[in-house]
Amino acid sequence: MQEAFVRIWNRAGDFDRSLGSPIAWMTTIARHTAIDARRRGAESVSAASAELAPELIDNLADPATTGERFSAGPRLASCLEGLEVDRRGMVMLAYCHGWSREELSQRFDRPVATIKTILRRSLMALKECLGGRD
Repeated sequence: MQEAFVRIWNRAGDFDRSLGSPIAWMTTIARHTAIDARRRGAESVSAASAELAPELIDNLADPATTGERFSAGPRLASCLEGLEVDRRGMVMLAYCHGWSREELSQRFDRPVATIKTILRRSLMALKECLGGRD
């Protein structure tokens, strides 16, 4: 949050009222700052890494509404370990760190359409491994 405020302060002279409201401009800067911070954390996932970083498992979304840890976490980790190393990295970067298909395409040196197919097939494999639940 502090980084967003600093960016807003430093770029205050760039604000153009004819392009939109001040709150929309500040919200956009805050959003981009949050995305940048989230992506910086994704650097711990390496395309060549054979191990799944434990801190990434901890960052997985917790859909439990009761506040309990998501019980499928260890199962999901096991299923992720069953994926090929590059596919596991793509899934983690895409779904835990918000990387776009274009960013993954550049990182893994593959066409965007191939990345899309790999992600889809990887998710299908994870679903099957977890028991096919929706």
